[in-house]
Parts: sequence; structure tokens; C-alpha cells
Amino acid sequence: MADLPEHEMTEEEKMAAEWEAAGSSAEDSGAAARVLSQNEIDSLLGFGDGGAGDQENSGIMALINSALVNYERLPMLEVVFDRLVRMMSTSLRNFTSDNVEVSLDQITSVRFGDYLNSIPLPAMLCVFKAEEWDNSGLMTIDSAMIYSIVDVLLGGRRGTAQMRIEGRPYTTIERNLVERLVRVVLADMSGAFDPLSPVTFRFDRLETNPRFATIARPANAAVLAKLRIDMEDRGGRIEVLIPYATLEPIRELLLQMFMGEKFGRDSIWETHLGNELLVTDMKVRAVLDEVTVPLKEIMNWKPGSRLMLNVKADDLVSLRAGDVTLFQGRMGSLNNHVAVRVEEVTLNQHNEDEL
Repeated sequence: MADLPEHEMTEEEKMAAEWEAAGSSAEDSGAAARVLSQNEIDSLLGFGDGGAGDQENSGIMALINSALVNYERLPMLEVVFDRLVRMMSTSLRNFTSDNVEVSLDQITSVRFGDYLNSIPLPAMLCVFKAEEWDNSGLMTIDSAMIYSIVDVLLGGRRGTAQMRIEGRPYTTIERNLVERLVRVVLADMSGAFDPLSPVTFRFDRLETNPRFATIARPANAAVLAKLRIDMEDRGGRIEVLIPYATLEPIRELLLQMFMGEKFGRDSIWETHLGNELLVTDMKVRAVLDEVTVPLKEIMNWKPGSRLMLNVKADDLVSLRAGDVTLFQGRMGSLNNHVAVRVEEVTLNQHNEDEL
């Protein structure tokens, strides 16, 4: 196409020229551009290949997934649940007279509403109260665990599959047996938290409908601990959900890396500082009296001038450190030195006045 002056080109010709110029520049930079592979695209979007992607979302999926809860890690809570696993192994063996193995699958942070929607039914939900913390928690016992504990406590034979009748409400006997199991677990939970902070978990009620077990708002964050209980060929899962609002009274204790950790405090340094303060020299002044005198009169003072004090020989003298009055005493002499005998302690009274 012959080159024409710009003012003589039509709109279509101008657009064609711009597209042609863009295409030529893209061809020139094509060697430097690189096309992403399918694996790189999946990694960017957060779709894994079935490995670690099933456990944790990453990439864009981590941003758009509202079920993820990013909350501070509580190291001591893992220690508490490890202690709970050991205590439950012993107590459930005594409770069922069977060989019981308890294992901790994982401890995660979830939103309360998302957890309620994910509970596989039928199940029993136990609402319990933390009396010292004045809040509630939730314990979920799945159907496999319910039928297993009923079978064990009622003398079922080993090696036989549990008879499950799905779609029917749980009977009174089943609810009573599960309540006994829950009380054993709650007692162990109280013992697991006892070295950290004494707390009593009290059984409140059993529910089979998740809507009636609401103890927090759907958007509130909570800690979810999944426990697996194996009784040879029987067993099931118990999940303990504690909202972060319930753990708030002991949050500082749960942030510790180990039991008894002190945040920023060094007991050895505190003891050394206290001992050094006790041997520190301090200047003490004995004040007989204080008189307000005009500056004009002070300017006329000469050697030999006299200042009259409003005190008598037996009046109390103030012993001061700086501006703080420590003691009250009386003037006297000891071994040809002027001395003051302490009569009253006024330091504590001064501190109370300051408060």
C-alpha cells in the first residue's frame, strides 16, 4: 500500500496500520516471551496434583477460599492435646475394659459455621461449659464411634461388625452410653489443662442436630482437634472444637513455647537488681523546719543574720530522701555527734497518699 499523508488516510486504513505495527512488534519480542506450562498454571491457581494440595490451598485459591482461617499459633495447645491423648488412652481402657489406642490426627483452625456444615450426619454433638472461662465448647462423636462404644459396653463380641441402622434417631440407651463416654473425655480434658490453668469442663447437653449446637457465630474462628480411637477392629472419631473466644482468658499461657515460660522476664536479673538496690548508698537529709521568706529579705542577709525557725527543742525532725519523707525523729547527740532517733515511719503513709 502506497504511503499516503496521514490526513488523507481513512479510519479503516489507520486501524489496519496500527494492527500491522503491533503484530510486527509482537513477532520481534516473541523470542523473549515464554508460555507457562500447565503445571505452572495449576501451581499459580492453587490446584495441586493430589499431594500436598489436598491438605493446604495455595496461590489464588488461598485468597478466595473463605473457609481458611489465618490465626496465631498456640504452641502450648499442642502440648495440652498430646497430654490429653495419653490420659484418654488410660481412662478409656479402664472405661471399656478393652485395648484402646488414641491418636491425634491434626489440630487446625476453622470457622464455626463451616465446621457445622461439614459434620457428617448422623452424629452426636456434645455442648460443654468451661466454668472458669465462662464459655462453651463442642465435642462431636461420629456414628462409627457411637456404635462401637455401644457394642463394647453392652458386651459385643470381637471380630463382628457393628449393626448399624441408619436413618433412625438414637435411642435413650445409646444417648446414655455416649454421655458416659463424653464425661470421661471431659474429665481428661480438665486434667490436661490443669498444669497450665485449672479449668472444669462440665457436660451441658447432647444434640443430634447441628443447628441446636450453636455456641458461637458462624464467622468466629475456633480450634479443631481431631482424635481417632481404635479398639482393635472397632473405633471411630471424636472431634473437639473450642472457639478462640473460649481460650482468650489463657491466651498468654498458650502462646508459651514451653511450660513456665516468662515473656521478657529474667528472674536471675530481677534477684540481682533487688540485692544491689539494698546495698545502694542513699543520701538522707534531716530537715528541722521550712520557712517561706521574701526574696527581698534574703538579698539583705549578711554574715551574722538570724533566721527564726518555728520549732522547739523536742519537736520532730523530718528525715528525707530527695522530696520524699521517710521517717520522723528527734534531735539528740551520740558520741559527741548530732544524731536523730527515729520515732515514726512515714514512707508507707506517703505512698498511700500518692495512690
